[in-house]
Amino acid sequence: MNKLFALALACCFMLTSALGQSSKKNTSVNVCVYGGTSAGVIAAYTAAKMGKSVVLIEPGERLGGLSTGGLGFTDIGNKYVVTGLARDFYRRIGQHYGKFEQWTFEPSVAEGIFLDYVKRGTFKVMYNTRLRSVSKSGTKIISVLMENSLKPSSTNSIQAKQYIDCTYEGDLMAKAGVSYTVGREANDTYNETVNGVQMKDQHQFPDGIDPYKIKGQPESGVLWGISPEKVAAPGTGDTKVQSYNFRLCLTNDPANRIDITRPINYDSTKYELLLRYLEKKPAKDLIPFLKIDRMPNNKTDINNNGPFSTDMIGANYDYPNGDYKTRAAIIKAHTEYTKGLLYFIGHDPRMPQHLRDQMLKWGYPKDEYIKTGNFSPQMYVREARRMVGEYVMTQANCEHKTTVDDKVGMGAYNMDSHNAQRVVVNGMVKNEGDVQLRGISPYPIAYRSITPKRTECTNLLVPICMSASHMAYGSIRMEPVFMVLAQSSAVAACQAIDAKAGVQQIDVKKLMDELKDNPLVDHSTPEILVDNDDADDITTTGNWKRERNGGYGPSYLVDTTKAAVAANIKFSPEVKTAGVYQVYIYCPKVGKATNETEVQLFDGSAIVTKSINKGDIQIVGQTSGEWVNIGDMQLPAGKSAYVQLTNEGADGIVVADAVLFVKK
Repeated sequence: MNKLFALALACCFMLTSALGQSSKKNTSVNVCVYGGTSAGVIAAYTAAKMGKSVVLIEPGERLGGLSTGGLGFTDIGNKYVVTGLARDFYRRIGQHYGKFEQWTFEPSVAEGIFLDYVKRGTFKVMYNTRLRSVSKSGTKIISVLMENSLKPSSTNSIQAKQYIDCTYEGDLMAKAGVSYTVGREANDTYNETVNGVQMKDQHQFPDGIDPYKIKGQPESGVLWGISPEKVAAPGTGDTKVQSYNFRLCLTNDPANRIDITRPINYDSTKYELLLRYLEKKPAKDLIPFLKIDRMPNNKTDINNNGPFSTDMIGANYDYPNGDYKTRAAIIKAHTEYTKGLLYFIGHDPRMPQHLRDQMLKWGYPKDEYIKTGNFSPQMYVREARRMVGEYVMTQANCEHKTTVDDKVGMGAYNMDSHNAQRVVVNGMVKNEGDVQLRGISPYPIAYRSITPKRTECTNLLVPICMSASHMAYGSIRMEPVFMVLAQSSAVAACQAIDAKAGVQQIDVKKLMDELKDNPLVDHSTPEILVDNDDADDITTTGNWKRERNGGYGPSYLVDTTKAAVAANIKFSPEVKTAGVYQVYIYCPKVGKATNETEVQLFDGSAIVTKSINKGDIQIVGQTSGEWVNIGDMQLPAGKSAYVQLTNEGADGIVVADAVLFVKK
């Protein structure tokens, strides 16, 4: 009897173990990408096209991050820095709208294109899956334990050779024990001038706006959203985080519009400061407090503008290091604040009637964010954790005071930070933290800035929460740049797998060559770009002057003589693969431009003369200019062909910037 009982117990134990093993989920791949942001999709697609098994893990239900989350008015700085698959993304956006490329778009269009990358890349996507823990051996991640975002008791262990953290928060990086920072460094940390506490004049309240609940009575307490904290000295470091908001997709098309109604937990006292601001500075329209950029099909990308707007200043300090519950509460608070602001503007009787009337023309689009009540689920996490890696990008990099030779991407946007706190200064309300240092020309981003210290982790790359100071990050943190760095990360991860080496040990020159020679990861013929700064590929005559603000690349050339002195510039491509190429000329924004620019195309045997008409240049969105298609050329291999711009017949400024050859 005892033997039978023992045998039964053993059988039960074996059955239980077998059932336990069969219910335990395990996934093994070459590359694990965490975060289904725009960068995450590009990283996963790149690794898959390079022949690796890949899984893309997304904590939510929607891919694309901010690029599908309402940020359709692309922050670029200079399109020269957008290369590879990032450029391909904007070309595919353009194809959807019947253009060569486009930088303004609807969220649903962007989502469709990212989903197409998944389809063409044939890699696995795990939705509603978030990180629980990381297992390491020495400096190597062995596995990551994931949990279902909706049902945390359901888990999945992912084993991979390489990991890429493409979250806006840097969660995988942090749980892997990699050094990082949150907030603003003091200026003296990296010998900077615009880091730390900064009280400047943009997105700032004018003098004289009372901060107290009862005007003139400090004892009544400060209004909602104002901190009683004393402002530290300029340049002082802290852990405060620049403000978050939602990029708002609204529509004024009555057939597609859902009215903005009173949201749950609505509290009109949160918006008292907007009324006081408008008392001081009356507005004729919504623009002083809502930056409304028009998207296709009567939609918008609305961003923060002015001293009181969609930024929920000071409400996000606990977000970067917060657990999932804390973050969910912060996202909920931001959602309620934003919906409440829109309702307040359109319905509060204290708002000027003409502003209420204007606001009521806008509503949520029926055909966007259908699963989430027509409101974006993606909060604009402008900055969270920032890795302290092998190399830290700083203000000196952005200003070309120092440079790097391991370039895997470029930045070109302003050094930009939104406000970090709202305070009382001399009895008046003021915002603190906004910095907008303009005039940044393209600069290289180091491969070492997306790799952890080699003593901490050797099989992880971090293209979003990369290694940079607060102000350098303010220039780098743009969606196109994140996509470029993600592609670089994926190529590096694949090379590390092939070399059986840590990511810090790969041949960076080989990485750079692969990015240049195989930009679309399909071995198609790369485009040929000849920029006016490519000294070996251009020949000039005449009185060309160099301009450094705007244009494509570091500079562009202008002729202002109105043909009084003959001037031309010849762009000579080095053609490796003969064939028919479409030719595009870049036309920057300039005042007093000539109405017509003569262009000569020489294919090695004959010259064809064409012209660019000023009226044909339609510059849309936050771009420095546009490509103009001037036709096809049959290009022979070598360097005998050229495109030449002249000032013949010019009645204004002639611009020479860049010429692009795209093989058909």
